[in-house]
Amino acid sequence: MQKEEIPRLTVYIDIKSPYAFVALQPTLNLEQYSNHLFDWKPLTLDIPSYLGSAKKNDSGELTENNRSTSQWSSVKYAYRDARRYAKRQGKTLFGTQKIWDSSIANMGISWVSMKDRSRLPDYLNNVFTPFWKQNLDIEDVEVVSRVLSSSNVTTRGFKDYVSGEGRKQHDSLQDSFHQRGIFGVPTYEFPDEFLFGREHLPYVKWRLTGKKDKTPDIAYIL
Repeated sequence: MQKEEIPRLTVYIDIKSPYAFVALQPTLNLEQYSNHLFDWKPLTLDIPSYLGSAKKNDSGELTENNRSTSQWSSVKYAYRDARRYAKRQGKTLFGTQKIWDSSIANMGISWVSMKDRSRLPDYLNNVFTPFWKQNLDIEDVEVVSRVLSSSNVTTRGFKDYVSGEGRKQHDSLQDSFHQRGIFGVPTYEFPDEFLFGREHLPYVKWRLTGKKDKTPDIAYIL
């Protein structure tokens, strides 16, 4: 009997998503465990389109509020949920003061994948971790460039990439997501199916390791 070929896995994430943050380390661990490089791609969420928008000042007071009561309930639950898993991983996850434009930091994912794929785990950790401690301005190309440098990735040409070809590729990719039924992060895509949410990691692992034993239950893992 011919051994089944291990399918390629694409992982869609967004720096500004708390759910992507708490899924990061388990997904990186799975990549290392399975000995298969995943294809990491940015999905820059348009959060105001479905959860409204709001801004806070440095004192935590609302300065802008375009959210309904139900939207605020959804946002607050999402942070409580994500913090539970961040705490179990020993990570800090603070609520953001606004909805950030994460496109530059997300383009950094594509840049690192293109320039030196081996440095991608370092870049992801170096950008996610300080951002969720409220210590990183991901909208500033200079700041993101410094993260690239600290991850030992070349920054030569990065600014031109962000304002030129990288932006075109990023925006074209975003336009394709909803048409394909991909709407959130993290999403794990095999050639024949995609799964939304880190609760599917046991199943993803099962597929990547040759479908040994019975199909696992859907469950959150560290």
